[in-house]
Amino acid sequence: MDNMVDDEKVNQVVEKGKGGYEPRPGYELPLLLFAGFRTLIDRLHAELARQGHPDARPAHGFAMQAIGVEGASASEVGRRLGVTKQAAGKTVDRLVALGYAERADDPTDARRKLVRLTPHGLDALARSAAIFDELRAEWARTLGPARVHALEDDLRAVVPPESFRLDAAGWLGGA
Repeated sequence: MDNMVDDEKVNQVVEKGKGGYEPRPGYELPLLLFAGFRTLIDRLHAELARQGHPDARPAHGFAMQAIGVEGASASEVGRRLGVTKQAAGKTVDRLVALGYAERADDPTDARRKLVRLTPHGLDALARSAAIFDELRAEWARTLGPARVHALEDDLRAVVPPESFRLDAAGWLGGA
């Protein structure tokens, strides 16, 4: 135990946690994780805009991932994003208007329409992957490759595999 001076608790004894670290409030962890996520996403979209995709938004990226290279129906996109078919349809409409996706007849079911990515949409996804690689490399230059690798390993240890879902846009309040 160390005597620590705290503006609100002058002359109070503050216990250090395991490993000699001062305890930190639990709310900081999700805020820091979200801030890291937001920083990566904001930097990605700034670079995507510079590379010819100024209209791409985070929700569009989730939706394009949900559509995938094989295409999907609006219902499938909605399920993958965790939003209603109507909400997915609005997002698909926006992707079509921006030239990232197109609607096509399903060759296996004449009653069904498929949403497919256009070359413009595929280009946005390919550029996103390359930009994420560069952003990760920047983190590795700042923190060191071993620390970034350890951070990823640590997050894999506490994040269940089923948590790797595309429904973040719906979870955050809109697709």
